[in-house]
Amino acid sequence: MNILILGSGGREHTLAWKINQSKRLTKLFVAPGNAGTADIATNIPIGVNDFAAIKKAVIEHAINMVVVGPEDPLVNGVHDYFLKDSELRKVPVIGPQKAAAELEGSKEFAKEFMKRHNIPTASYASFTADSLYKGYAFLETLKAPYVLKADGLAAGKGVVILNNLDDAKKELKHMLVDAKFGEASATVVIEEFLSGIELSVFVLTDGVGYKVLPTAKDYKRIGEGDTGPNTGGMGAISPVPFADEALMDKILYRIVEPTIEGLKKDNLPYKGFIFIGLIKVGNEPKVIEYNVRLGDPETEVVVPRIKNDMIDIFDAVANEDLDGVELSIDERSASTVMLVSGGYPGTYNKGKEITGLKSIEDSLVFQAGTRIEDGKVLTNGGRVVAITSYGKDFEEALNTSYGNIEKIHFDGMNYRKDIGYDL
Repeated sequence: MNILILGSGGREHTLAWKINQSKRLTKLFVAPGNAGTADIATNIPIGVNDFAAIKKAVIEHAINMVVVGPEDPLVNGVHDYFLKDSELRKVPVIGPQKAAAELEGSKEFAKEFMKRHNIPTASYASFTADSLYKGYAFLETLKAPYVLKADGLAAGKGVVILNNLDDAKKELKHMLVDAKFGEASATVVIEEFLSGIELSVFVLTDGVGYKVLPTAKDYKRIGEGDTGPNTGGMGAISPVPFADEALMDKILYRIVEPTIEGLKKDNLPYKGFIFIGLIKVGNEPKVIEYNVRLGDPETEVVVPRIKNDMIDIFDAVANEDLDGVELSIDERSASTVMLVSGGYPGTYNKGKEITGLKSIEDSLVFQAGTRIEDGKVLTNGGRVVAITSYGKDFEEALNTSYGNIEKIHFDGMNYRKDIGYDL
């Protein structure tokens, strides 16, 4: 099969690495890809939202399946675009249709979905610029800290948590009136703050059946001890040590199954990954958010633990035969540490040469914000490279990753030295 992956991050490099191992693969393409995917696939320099260019590439390269990495093209309807085009409709797309992708495209939509299907989550209310003062009044009914979420996509940075009521009111005005996140914050969801420990559960569904993939926990903040601003993710571990059988049973019966059944009841067509961001409050799991694709950097620890042929799995999704697949999971733990550009998640420079990547042993190198120029690998984003390792537990895996990181260098390189600290 000829496979096209859409995206350019560590998630897409990991998927490319996994698909590249399949005996069923003929040719692998990634659009637009990065320096890492260029080593194992053919990069096509087109944007993930340029549907006309994607169509041209699919026809030109006789693509048999498209795997969508990031959320943007899904929320913008790439799956629907294929279904409506007579030349594309027989090419399976791994990723939900536009209506279902609203689970990530709109926080308000997701909250209403959870409420409708009795899925446990934080209490909330939504506001626009016209209801700013009602938003102030709602904040006054809550206890600190205050959680404000831009309704739309904001590249993982649309959530603000503040401890001071006046600051929360100023931030609400900044988001709604001053359009801090542009259109994404035209509506803001204010939630009660839930105190607990977070984890992520990944589900793959063909719209009928589903498979629960390995659990993972990521670390979103830039600073040690989970301090400083949110990032796209600084590292991850899998499996999650505290996700025991009792907790997973609750997650399955109270959250996963009602989510799958809710999609069916609401006629939301879904063939792809559901990333359920959870928080364990006491012993009770609650949903923080849905994402309609694999998380990053969780992909870099979840996918390496799947032993199955990835094309077989995706083929089963396309043919609604996922129930016939028996997942085989590596019992070892996997941990990843993200190397980021100096200044990230604020302003940072690109084009810094990365050295030492070829000297890595006993770890997997998944590239994210990279590009090739004159034979050199250069930084090309905030999150640059993820170093993933296996171990008997997450600590052993982390020790291997940290040991290999010492061999890598680029100007301004930064990373968290405490991934897994809270476990």
